[in-house]
Amino acid sequence: ISHEIQNPLNFINNFAEVSSEMIDDLYEEIKNQDYEEVETIAQNLKINLDKINHHGKRAESIVRSMLLHSRNSAGQKESTDVNALCDEYVRLAYHGYRAKDKLFNALYETSFDQNLPKIDIVPQDIGRVILNLLNNAFYSVNQKHNTIGVPSDYTPKVNLTTKLEKNIIRIIISDNGKGIPDGILSKIFQPFFTTKPTGQGTGLGLSLTFDIIQKHGGKIDVQSEVNEGTQFCIQLPINNI
Repeated sequence: ISHEIQNPLNFINNFAEVSSEMIDDLYEEIKNQDYEEVETIAQNLKINLDKINHHGKRAESIVRSMLLHSRNSAGQKESTDVNALCDEYVRLAYHGYRAKDKLFNALYETSFDQNLPKIDIVPQDIGRVILNLLNNAFYSVNQKHNTIGVPSDYTPKVNLTTKLEKNIIRIIISDNGKGIPDGILSKIFQPFFTTKPTGQGTGLGLSLTFDIIQKHGGKIDVQSEVNEGTQFCIQLPINNI
């Protein structure tokens, strides 16, 4: 944990130290009335402040994720329509991602088993799980789309399916994105492990997802193939504890 927080703090300290030295240079150039150099230094200071802000938010994100990961859910289990919950969060995930990236565009399809009974879960927690998996799926298809470029015949696509099998409700989230290499597939539920570039993920989302599903007496499995896509399958018992 210390290592994960120290990384962005190192950037903050370094940029702050350099910026302090640049302020001294700025004063010197003002005395020399070299306003062209003053403008250059001011522009570089603005860049450094933007970087300090970026890494500060990164550290804040890590701490926030740690708090979510460590706290016990205060939510109460209640009888929940899983289909309605999935429908709500797939829309939330899609439009949330579109709000962050105006150029993002993808297809999402849902297939809900209408025979699903209501089950006792903490809807906020399971909703957070669904949202996290969908966000990852949209991120993966978007990365693949950006890598391929346009024009191409690739259509980013995410599917969300529910199924009733004996005493188990399955929630399946699949995408046709970049996929996850076999070598790291077994590590993705470990705290602080992430396949995203530095600054784009804390590596706590899937770890938190795993913990929530376990606390509901369920299981989560993942299958993936590089450049073909990824599928997460959540299994929730109907008679959960």
